[in-house]
Amino acid sequence: MASLNKIMLIGNLGQDPELRYTPEGNPVANFSIAVTYRRRVNEEMQDETEWFNVSCFNRTAENVNQYLTKGQKVYVEGRFQSREYVGQDGNQRKSFEVVANDVKFLNTKSEAESMGSKSPTNTEETQSDNSQNQKDTGKEEDLPW
Repeated sequence: MASLNKIMLIGNLGQDPELRYTPEGNPVANFSIAVTYRRRVNEEMQDETEWFNVSCFNRTAENVNQYLTKGQKVYVEGRFQSREYVGQDGNQRKSFEVVANDVKFLNTKSEAESMGSKSPTNTEETQSDNSQNQKDTGKEEDLPW
């Protein structure tokens, strides 16, 4: 039986994307998104937020860097990936990220312009680059929405 590794998220950018390049010259954009949901806690509804680190490559990375800014709503589709590394304290650590092959900008043009960004577009180019170039980010304290 085949396996499936697919993740679909809708959330808000926690910070502006960071664009870097692999040693081969391929663009890589890293950003985080906050996905907020409501759940019942003791007869009361409470918001919960999960943070996801996202990496995308090539044309998708360039579009994300050009058009997205902190706070914008996006749809991200891709695969979930983990990696192990040794932290600055010498301890073994594991990080998780979404490697996106599709990012859709969900704000309307007027909403995006009022946030100070350029007009939104979609990026649907499938990425085959599996580069490990990523930035680890923590939780953002100042939610932009």
